[in-house]
Amino acid sequence: MSELTLITGSTLGGAEYVGDHIADLLEQDGISVKVINEGQLNDITEASRLLLVTSTHGAGDYPDNLAPMMEALKSQSPDLSALKYAVIAIGDSSYDTFCGAGIQADELLKSLGAQDLAPRLEIDILEQPLPEEAAEVWLSQNKSAFCE
Repeated sequence: MSELTLITGSTLGGAEYVGDHIADLLEQDGISVKVINEGQLNDITEASRLLLVTSTHGAGDYPDNLAPMMEALKSQSPDLSALKYAVIAIGDSSYDTFCGAGIQADELLKSLGAQDLAPRLEIDILEQPLPEEAAEVWLSQNKSAFCE
């Protein structure tokens, strides 16, 4: 079984916490997970399976720890047709840029040829004050995709 790369984009630590929780659950099922909190372009281009967990910062922007990697991905436009991925987007629906970073990341990965492992999860912290719970439900509904 190949390793799952889990990259978090977090400003205040919420997405990092969700990523760590999901990684723990996957590892309990025997899935090897490499958690990265300061991603580099090669972390995506060398991965075969990716889970990106990101919050949205400012006006729909990537968090500072994720922005350089995503900018490099956009500018270099590598072929990601061998990559299978999923995105967990965390946001606040009181903003018109709700989950903007996760939506942008999903669209960028797809435009570079990456294939969905599972549908994007959008977590609204106004409705789900404990985002790891919503992520856990999503994972249980999509676990077979991660066990391939």
